[in-house]
Amino acid sequence: MPPRPTKRLLPATVLLLLGLLWLPAPAPAGVFDPETFTLDNGLQVVVVPNHRVPVVSHMMWYKVGSADEPKGKAGIAHFLEHLMFKGTATRGPGEFSRIINRVGGSENAFTSYDYTAYYQNVAKEQLGRMMALEADRMANLKLAPADVESEREVILEERRSRTDNDPASQFGEQVTAATYLAYPYRLPVIGWENEMRGLSHDDAVDFYRTWYAPNNAVLVVAGDVTTEEVRRLAAETYGVIPSRPVPDRAALRGQEPPQLAARRLEMASPRVDQPSWSRRWLAPGVIWGDTTQAAPLEVLAEILGGGTTSRLYRALVVEAGIAVSAGAGYSPGGLGPQTFAVYASPRDGVEPAALEAAVEAEVTRLLRDGVTDEEVASAIIRMKRQAVFVRDDMLAPARLFGEAIVAGGGIADVEEWPERIAAVTAVRIAAAAKAVLVPETSVTAVLRPKPAS
Repeated sequence: MPPRPTKRLLPATVLLLLGLLWLPAPAPAGVFDPETFTLDNGLQVVVVPNHRVPVVSHMMWYKVGSADEPKGKAGIAHFLEHLMFKGTATRGPGEFSRIINRVGGSENAFTSYDYTAYYQNVAKEQLGRMMALEADRMANLKLAPADVESEREVILEERRSRTDNDPASQFGEQVTAATYLAYPYRLPVIGWENEMRGLSHDDAVDFYRTWYAPNNAVLVVAGDVTTEEVRRLAAETYGVIPSRPVPDRAALRGQEPPQLAARRLEMASPRVDQPSWSRRWLAPGVIWGDTTQAAPLEVLAEILGGGTTSRLYRALVVEAGIAVSAGAGYSPGGLGPQTFAVYASPRDGVEPAALEAAVEAEVTRLLRDGVTDEEVASAIIRMKRQAVFVRDDMLAPARLFGEAIVAGGGIADVEEWPERIAAVTAVRIAAAAKAVLVPETSVTAVLRPKPAS
């Protein structure tokens, strides 16, 4: 079985990279021109034709992630993702993956706060087979208690290697937990170790039966296909699975209460070589809060910290010479509260406090003076150039549309992105910055080396 990455909330020092997931279109709207339909059982299907090469990406997205887990069961969504490869009533453990390997395909799966997804990249003539395999495990997953026990050890080892052995990842969990007072984004996708150890066979089966239904899923097929082909194959495979009621995710998650006090976290570890400083603020997204601020915040992140020409990089790295890196990050996709972040790492001999003062000076200047029309125009051009390569990735449109829909949006969130970004003005950015960059919702984080005793 191939490794399956877990999408975890990364430390603030790399939040900028997450924004690229929501840079879907480099040219006029309609660049992907998808078609969509819904089967009688509620399964939404999105087709993105691309006939350049005879391959397809087949992605099944479920509208459930770690933020939908029962209290005390942190990590069950990711655990079930692993267990979905253990076999069905008609196929043994690992058979799914062996079939894909035999036909020369590739596969993977991932879990996030708002969704869980499974995909295969195969030759176009294998599409029907992929649909049959995926439909089988949507409806007929079979979990032996022994498989659950062994796979629990796998996810615990994954946590040890990816989080517990990495001070930056450990600190990132602490910062995220402090960022949200109540909203379940505060819990790590992989889970807390003490709760992971208690995840049982019954927990996995209950979670599967609660959420894995066709009416709670989105199928995206991108590549050398037609909508007619996909409609026929989907009806023959997924269409025979009955729908069933699923919980109201918004009701289960609850609301984030008003935040009234700034928070600050510091951590020192002998395994840290390079200090880092960051600050994040609670921010609206494309679903949560004042959604009109999402596009201005995207452009602001580019102006403030989107590369070597950004304000923070020029001020701290080039001009003052006190930092080795500096930037900003914002990703608007998701059902719940998002974050806007700035970050920097000091040069040798520079204290994080000096770096913090320099970043704060740039944020103060932004709030006082705003940004220029020239900065906005330049940032929009750069953003579209950064996004252009997504068109050459066969998997990219399948991921972009799937992520947008299962995280509460729709096809328009991808197709109309150029117009939304082009409509951003300096006035709108100034208003969004003043609304979001307030002390009460901020979390400042300092990670520093600790001399070994």
